[in-house]
Amino acid sequence: MFTGIVEELGEVTAVESLDDACRFRLRGPVVTEGAKHGDSIAVNGVCLTVVDHEGDEFTADVMAETLNRSSLGALTVGSRVNLERPTAVGARLGGHIVQGHVDGTGRVLERKPSENWEIVKISLPADLSRYVVEKGSITVDGISLTVVDAGPDYFTVSLIPTTLALTTLGLKQPGDPVNLEVDVIAKYVERMLGDRASAEGPAAR
Repeated sequence: MFTGIVEELGEVTAVESLDDACRFRLRGPVVTEGAKHGDSIAVNGVCLTVVDHEGDEFTADVMAETLNRSSLGALTVGSRVNLERPTAVGARLGGHIVQGHVDGTGRVLERKPSENWEIVKISLPADLSRYVVEKGSITVDGISLTVVDAGPDYFTVSLIPTTLALTTLGLKQPGDPVNLEVDVIAKYVERMLGDRASAEGPAAR
């Protein structure tokens, strides 16, 4: 489990295309400290498994399912990425519960800078809109953010200077894709209420 608090801005150093997958080599001095084969590291919000680790770089394989559901397929050598290690048991939950399981992708629609923050508008797939609410939590490229405004096909977030400086959202421009993970609690509640309604039957409703 992750919390959506990005530890560092890493970089893609190599991309190897395989038959139905892709292997990335990424540089991240912070997240590779003490890393070993089989560890998990979130890359732009996608939970990946460390295949190999040498110095301040690690490699990870990305299957076709992940490439189809996320924006990782658009990464090239030199791309900057948000990196986070799983949270330790007993550690502070600085953001919200993040699984590293991307639900879909959106695109940056517009940016509105101001003196001390910036409002970013991001497109929202129709099948995810019911999980996004004003002042709720959402993960964008692995960053835990609070929703400012939630529309039928978009949402907005307000970014402080630290987020702009230390994550990929400071670099994204209109049209760029971003990974989205909605609050898992909302999905569990929806499933539980649906199962309950089915069990009670039409008469109970």
